[in-house]
Amino acid sequence: MPAPLDETGNTSAPRRASKAPRTPMPEVDPLERVQGFMEVAIGYDDDLARAEADRCLQCKKPFCVEGCPVGIDIPGFIQGIQTGDYAAGIETLKTYNWLPAVCGRVCPQEEQCEKECILARKGEAVAIGRLERFLADLDLSCSAEERCRPSVGEDTGKCVAVVGSGPAGLACAGELRRMGHAVTVFESLHAAGGVLVYGIPEFRLPKAIVASEIELLEGMGVEFRLDSVIGATYTVEELMTEEGYDAVFIGSGAGLPVFLGVPGENLNGVYSANEFLTRVNLMKANDFPHHDTPVWRGRKVAVVGGGNVAMDAARTAKRLGADEVFLVYRRTADEMPARKEEVHHAEQEGIEFKMLCSPLEILGHDGWVTGLVAQRMELGEPDASGRRAPACVIGSEFTIDCDTVIVSVGTRANPLLAKAAPDVETSGRGYIVADENGATSKPGVFAGGDIVTGAATVIRAMGAGKQSALAIDRYLSGRA
Repeated sequence: MPAPLDETGNTSAPRRASKAPRTPMPEVDPLERVQGFMEVAIGYDDDLARAEADRCLQCKKPFCVEGCPVGIDIPGFIQGIQTGDYAAGIETLKTYNWLPAVCGRVCPQEEQCEKECILARKGEAVAIGRLERFLADLDLSCSAEERCRPSVGEDTGKCVAVVGSGPAGLACAGELRRMGHAVTVFESLHAAGGVLVYGIPEFRLPKAIVASEIELLEGMGVEFRLDSVIGATYTVEELMTEEGYDAVFIGSGAGLPVFLGVPGENLNGVYSANEFLTRVNLMKANDFPHHDTPVWRGRKVAVVGGGNVAMDAARTAKRLGADEVFLVYRRTADEMPARKEEVHHAEQEGIEFKMLCSPLEILGHDGWVTGLVAQRMELGEPDASGRRAPACVIGSEFTIDCDTVIVSVGTRANPLLAKAAPDVETSGRGYIVADENGATSKPGVFAGGDIVTGAATVIRAMGAGKQSALAIDRYLSGRA
């Protein structure tokens, strides 16, 4: 007689015990890792992966899948680990996700798939992201010929231009190539990968992993054109009329930094987090003069912001030799949008958190930063985001001694986009207006990722790229 169903639609008699604690992720010691840019998380070995996979109940109604922006068959790939059939697990995983080694490292699974895990209701969710990384790393360890490579469909005779090689662009390109369309990816920088290579530090996402995933796409026939700025090299209209592309997908992200608007922001030693991280991650400023691009190495660094980018900037400054790094945030830790894991790692590495503080002015002498004037804040009623809004405490100003200020308070769309596609409708803030399938106001032009939604997660950008690829295929085949 089958076991009865509970209120979740799953059997009330699980197939295995679920009380085992979540398997910890091995990590490099904080004192060692701040001396360089080695990856913090070491990853599961076979025994750890099997132990964690065995916590999965293999629910008949897997809510975790509903929490995944690209709908990965999570029980399916975990079952491959449970049974020791890693090849099957990898194949299942890569059917849905083009960048599993990336997503397993940087996606906020705790707010997505793991949040919906049945075990999370009374304990700790299955470590879905860590298991995804385990399988993806096994795949990466194989030779190019042995890696799991999605099949390419029969040539359709159609060609698509993809603008931007970040998560949205790569996901869209992979899906379109699998359908048999010719795909060319246009990247403005000298290396492909978008935010994956310029925005996320090596200690969170090794660049060799991104390069390997791009090589896999190249092996499937996706062409990458670097140093191609859409808006300067070509407009979107020129791609379609002069270059002969049948459709265009814009996944250029939203990487233009937002500043504080306070006195002193033009002083030497003030960086946007985007510039600071790009200089180190993409241009190897940490290895100057062996690489051409320098970066100012502050001894006392103040980072303004509370998101993952702020954490990345603070932890990078520490690795560049800063004696003290302050994280200045206008709310409390409870409202901080950064992943708890990244906050924990920053605390381990000696980052000092100055909560409920808002910058008023950057001080300087002879053109260089000498300090940051901040004001104490207190939390009031929740704002539109659901977080309690900060309010100033009158007369509470104080000065943080520092020689570097890194601003990480958000990004917006680059205005170059308006030049690239003047007939594509944009919002008042410069983002492209697109429907749920990525279709824009211009026929044949689609868009997805941060350039539509504003800053979001890697996996959500990939989901948008995948959805747009399906819509582009329908458009090209006349089914739209």
